[in-house]
Amino acid sequence: MIDDDTDTPEEPSIPETDPVSPYSCLNSKKLHDAAIRALDHYLAPPASKPKLADRRPSSIFTIAPEVDKETLLAHSCETLASANVMASELAFSLTGPQCNMALAIQQMISLAELSVNRVLDQVDPQE
Repeated sequence: MIDDDTDTPEEPSIPETDPVSPYSCLNSKKLHDAAIRALDHYLAPPASKPKLADRRPSSIFTIAPEVDKETLLAHSCETLASANVMASELAFSLTGPQCNMALAIQQMISLAELSVNRVLDQVDPQE
């Protein structure tokens, strides 16, 4: 603004501020700790996943360690044969894409069954 008496512009008034920072009374240790926690939360690498050796299998279904390979293969073959029949029966009760999917599952089971049978044929029971 220009004063009527003079030709020089008037200085804008600056509000008076408190010379003391509002942060001067805060505990700098607490601020530092909070900053570290925030940085760790957003920037720290995720905790590593447990190693495979650290994981323990559930004991709900366990196979006795003394069971021989031939017995395990025979039971696997029988289980796959049962799953094969179930998938086949399911496929014939469905139509369209669901039938095709069930038949694909049945085919994968058949392939696994053939593989187990081949290994079972090669197992020497006298080992």
